[in-house]
Amino acid sequence: MKFYCETKEAVLAEVASSAEGLSGEEAARRLEKNGKNKLAEPEKPSLLRRFLSALNDPMIFLLLGAAAISTATTIYQNTAYGAHENYADLFIILFVVLINTVLSMVQESKAEQAIEALMEMTAATSRVLRDGKIVTVKSEDLVVGDVVVLEAGDAVPADCRILESHSMKVEEAALTGESVPVSKIMDLLMLRESGKDIPLGDRVNMVYSGSTVVFGRGEAVVVATGMDTEMGKIADALTQAKDEETPLSRKLSDLSVTLTKLVLGICVFVFAFGVLRDVFLFPKAGSSVFTTVLDTFIIAVALAVAAIPEGLPAVTTIIMSIGVTAMSKRQALIRRLTAVETLGCTQIICSDKTGTLTQNRMTVVDTFTDEPMLLAKAMALCNDAKRCQGMHEAEGEPTEAALVNHAHDLMLYKDELDVKYPRVGEAPFDSGRKMMSTVHEEDGKYRQYTKGATEILLERCVGCWRGGRVVPITEEYKASVLEQSKLFADRALRVLGAAFRDYDSLPGSFEPEDLEHDLVFIGFTGMIDPCRPEVYEAIRECRMAGIRPIMITGDHIDTAVAIARDLGIISDESEAIEGAALEDISDEELVEAVTRYSVYARVQPEHKTRIVRAWKARGMVTAMTGDGVNDAPSIKAADIGIGMGITGTAVTKSVCDMVLADDNFATIVNAVEEGRKIYDNIRKVVQFQLTTNLAEIVSVFVASLFGFKLLSAAHLLWINLVTDSAPGLALGMEPAEDGIMRRSPRPSDESLFANGAGLGMAVQGVFMGALILFSYFFGERLENGVWSFAQSNDGMTMAFLTCNFVEMFRAFTARSVHSSIFTMKTQNKWLWLALVWTMVLTCGVIFVPGLCSLFGFTSVSMEEFFISMGLAATLIPVTEIWKAIQRRKAKKA
Repeated sequence: MKFYCETKEAVLAEVASSAEGLSGEEAARRLEKNGKNKLAEPEKPSLLRRFLSALNDPMIFLLLGAAAISTATTIYQNTAYGAHENYADLFIILFVVLINTVLSMVQESKAEQAIEALMEMTAATSRVLRDGKIVTVKSEDLVVGDVVVLEAGDAVPADCRILESHSMKVEEAALTGESVPVSKIMDLLMLRESGKDIPLGDRVNMVYSGSTVVFGRGEAVVVATGMDTEMGKIADALTQAKDEETPLSRKLSDLSVTLTKLVLGICVFVFAFGVLRDVFLFPKAGSSVFTTVLDTFIIAVALAVAAIPEGLPAVTTIIMSIGVTAMSKRQALIRRLTAVETLGCTQIICSDKTGTLTQNRMTVVDTFTDEPMLLAKAMALCNDAKRCQGMHEAEGEPTEAALVNHAHDLMLYKDELDVKYPRVGEAPFDSGRKMMSTVHEEDGKYRQYTKGATEILLERCVGCWRGGRVVPITEEYKASVLEQSKLFADRALRVLGAAFRDYDSLPGSFEPEDLEHDLVFIGFTGMIDPCRPEVYEAIRECRMAGIRPIMITGDHIDTAVAIARDLGIISDESEAIEGAALEDISDEELVEAVTRYSVYARVQPEHKTRIVRAWKARGMVTAMTGDGVNDAPSIKAADIGIGMGITGTAVTKSVCDMVLADDNFATIVNAVEEGRKIYDNIRKVVQFQLTTNLAEIVSVFVASLFGFKLLSAAHLLWINLVTDSAPGLALGMEPAEDGIMRRSPRPSDESLFANGAGLGMAVQGVFMGALILFSYFFGERLENGVWSFAQSNDGMTMAFLTCNFVEMFRAFTARSVHSSIFTMKTQNKWLWLALVWTMVLTCGVIFVPGLCSLFGFTSVSMEEFFISMGLAATLIPVTEIWKAIQRRKAKKA
């Protein structure tokens, strides 16, 4: 049943209840049958399931396979041949896997937090009619059919149909996005002529779980509890929504799969080639077939380890963690590490209006009157909001609070006015007549102040205040007032008029019909929820950065258009559309039409999610900002969800990827800049580590073809984890490049190796591999006196040294893909520290006796040490020449 389209009697009959509520016995029976009025809790994954989920990566499987094979061969060699091989490969690989797994497991479940936050928002207790009496019960024990008693300040505990309303106003911003409290009625509503359903924000005879009564009182019958409420539907949407992979995480996942396939292919080829050569074509004298096959297999495992950038996942995670710290200092708090880089390629920001673009604070911004002080005094006295001089803001219904604040700014203090002009009678506000009147004692006489809708107020006026005195009101004056009122309304201002009436003695009756006539019109005020001052510049900077802002709100379209025009989001009202119109548009049609609109008004939660998905379907990286419960599903559906730290609900904060600690839209711009810098740095790290891995693959692969062991798996793991990781982290500390916010967002599908970076990596990787091989042959010649392909510990040691040094130098050339390192204006002190640290560790492995023997090295002379360093240093001029060629080509193009 659409309860808002039915009479009170029909609704009570549908839920089998009455205006006196349920009996205690019937309520207990329904509670046992239907369950408690709370949100369903999802099953929490076990620690084991989280651990296995973190291990679900092709490169991890390959590493574990390599560890198992290496361990098995070591055990066999030690058992069958009495060898004394160590298990360094096993322990190093397991350490790498453990670190990566732990880093993945520490990320908390956002959906679980969101549900818990929603549960906390539910009112703890409620007053209901049971057995004809008002009793207080736990909100979770409410059932369908209970009659709830509501007063100002109460949180609505369930979805209810209103039975009685005495000037009741309800704050529904968290659900609908509308900043002004909604006046509630008890009459039935009629469906629109088109047959379309009535939007949530227009169901004025309903109150919903998660909203708050701010004025008046009333009674309502519960029609939905728990997961059946509108809030429950949002909670269900959160549990069903899938966490989206960020562009970088997709690229790294694809890279992981590609590398795994590539490594397996190369290893199979090397193994097959080695067996064919050493077993069938050129069998080794004195070696059994099994031993030869085993040796070949060990070489293949070493090649697999060389190809896998073991330190890359940990390094990228740490770099993003560093970025998170930097963002927090700029008031942007990141909840999900992998979402950091998404900011850098954000193309669309779908923003809620209330509390995000605006201040969520009704404010008087203009007046029409001949006497501003009299108008402000009237509005402050005919008012139930409270403000003492020590208070920063008035407390009460937002519209009334705005009027009291306005008077306060004019040095008319509400607490002093109430004492000086005490209220002696009143006719409370009623949504039917749209007016409120109060009578005050003033200078020994009595004056009535009335405020309400201007057009209705004028009909009750016989005079107007002009030139400091009362003059008869004319039709021309009324027309001019209505014309000015329309101009205010066109600016999306909420117009409220004021009038007065004087008495020599206290009125005999305070009924509205006895008070509200023969009034003197004073003027009217124009109020609006104003834009945040910093948003104007933030939106301008967004456009400079190639980002399109979109406003999505539950407010009326006139208000939304006015705000959007003021901010520069749209230039014409044709760029705005109401949520009801979206009902006639299919998802496929919305994908085509979404580019035509930058403002969406009177939307419901499901509309927001559809809009976000439509932009994503067009391949646009989309962000969604907001603060209300109604924003949560669309925030989770977006590529990056942005919540508000101060005004945001706990639900929104729990599902978003980033929280603005200062609720400042401008903070998004700072976060975008930081996100772009982080992505640039991660891209440099990926290119650096894959180039060094390519050098290892080339050198180990060539060595395997010629039948000698260049480096073992333990050597390669040391290089990948120590030599690569420290400089990689240092590259993540690079400052932002000039003009980073004057370039368009990069396409989300842009390769990590775009703009010539891939070819540059290949050239440098092959050259580095050649240097490592040449170093081996040089060491082998020094040891054996001739150039050959014989196994040489001296050659292996020099190859290890050269590999370490050349990868250190590669880190410096990786600071920029195209620019010369000699023309960069800034220095990276962290990179220099990483160079010193890596140098110390490398020397320790070579020159410390215990470590030297553990890794199977020989102590080299200083001549050999500096030869290795000199060979590695040739990478810098070669890279500089390559960059110069690329810059010249780019300039011609």
